[in-house]
Amino acid sequence: MNLFAYPTYQAFADMMLPIRHGAALVNHSLNAWPAFGETSRGRSLGAACDLLTLAGLTPVRPPFGIDSVVAEGKPVAIVEEIAAHTPFCSLLHFRKDTTLSTPQPRVLVIAPMSGHFATLLRGTVRTMLAEHDVYVTDWHNPRDVPLSQGRFGFDEFVQHVIDFTETIGPGAHLLAVCQPTVAALAAVALMADDDHPAQPASMTLMAGPIDTRINPTRVNDLAKSKPIEWFEQNLISAVPFGFAGAHRRVYPGFVQLSAFMSMNLGRHLESFETMHYERAKGDPGKADTIRTFYEEYFATMDLTADFYLETVDTVFQRHALPLNELEVQGRLVDPSRIRRTALLTVEGEKDDICAVGQTLAAQDMCDKLRPYLKTHHVQTGVGHYGVFNGRRWERQIYPRVRAVIYDNEPRAVLVSSRARTIAPVHITAAAEVNRAAPAATAVVEVEVEGALSSAPNGADNGAGSRAAAKPQASQASRPIRRRPPATP
Repeated sequence: MNLFAYPTYQAFADMMLPIRHGAALVNHSLNAWPAFGETSRGRSLGAACDLLTLAGLTPVRPPFGIDSVVAEGKPVAIVEEIAAHTPFCSLLHFRKDTTLSTPQPRVLVIAPMSGHFATLLRGTVRTMLAEHDVYVTDWHNPRDVPLSQGRFGFDEFVQHVIDFTETIGPGAHLLAVCQPTVAALAAVALMADDDHPAQPASMTLMAGPIDTRINPTRVNDLAKSKPIEWFEQNLISAVPFGFAGAHRRVYPGFVQLSAFMSMNLGRHLESFETMHYERAKGDPGKADTIRTFYEEYFATMDLTADFYLETVDTVFQRHALPLNELEVQGRLVDPSRIRRTALLTVEGEKDDICAVGQTLAAQDMCDKLRPYLKTHHVQTGVGHYGVFNGRRWERQIYPRVRAVIYDNEPRAVLVSSRARTIAPVHITAAAEVNRAAPAATAVVEVEVEGALSSAPNGADNGAGSRAAAKPQASQASRPIRRRPPATP
């Protein structure tokens, strides 16, 4: 364990804090003195101070800031409330402060525990809120959790998913983004093995490392470049004095952020340069957009050493899940036990963290799941972040996520989210034979139409709505047959 890494970083951060506050004070003064602040020198000074105030990490979760959404064509207030709580996580419920005419599907969004807070999925949550009842796993910063609360490892992560799914109740839907896709698949497999009454109706896995042997990325290569002992000796540190979680062994958030930024350092430096240039020339619109992104990006949390090391070992080095060797609390995880939970996997064409094929691997693992319950989508033109945020997420990926959720909603849905309007069925032969009994013919026609338009979770899923959902030419959305071969 590196005993000096965290204390050294914290001392530097404390030293920089007065400088950042001073830069913020200068910016406020420039705003109050427009006679100088709006000159070229004033704008240049303000741009430099802007960079200084941004040059630091925030160890506290930013607010989601979602006050209202438009649901059923009208603004609806959103109230954040905690539906369940543990020392390491809160189940955050975005409750709509009104009663809607139609109940909405309940969705548990499983946020990654990978150095960023759950607010990294703010755009994901905001998009889904209009048509779903959304819950989010709001992971706590381990440096604020006392040692007396015990350990938190991969097994505890999986158990949190099971417990929160049970809290939401039967018929809920899971959506996991990136790292927690492995834990989500394991949780659903264990619930299926137990025939748990709260098994989710559907499971959406987005850009996750299900099988990192396929098209390995730089992240995957780094995870396998050293033995697990090296990671423990060099990357694990202890929370320093002054925090509730003092002495807890963690993988510090600043180390994770440094690793992320080093992958695209040139792009980040270019963004900072653009931010300074746009602010200095008097056009703050683009600069504000960049600043908003990095304020969220620099909000970091630590990971417990147990969870980090177990994830590196089981997911990236031993490939325990695809090799049928993953155990949770002494139980073997077998995805083939899943028979009732519909599966959607989503990948980004340009994802350099979880490459194409790695999430798709879940389709083959769930080999006992009926084909019409399995769907895969590769989104063209997006990287890792674009899978769950941005224009293509809203316009092209989210409609497919919504379709799978609504098509597998346990309650009867009046209109399928993907089905086209069904034309009336004319049974001409029956009408010809039964001219003397028009009433009986009418009954037959109504029964046939009703069976086609309102069949829940059965024929409509496999034949009606899926036949109507033709993918656009720019995308690749199709039923899954087999997984691409692993790269040697």
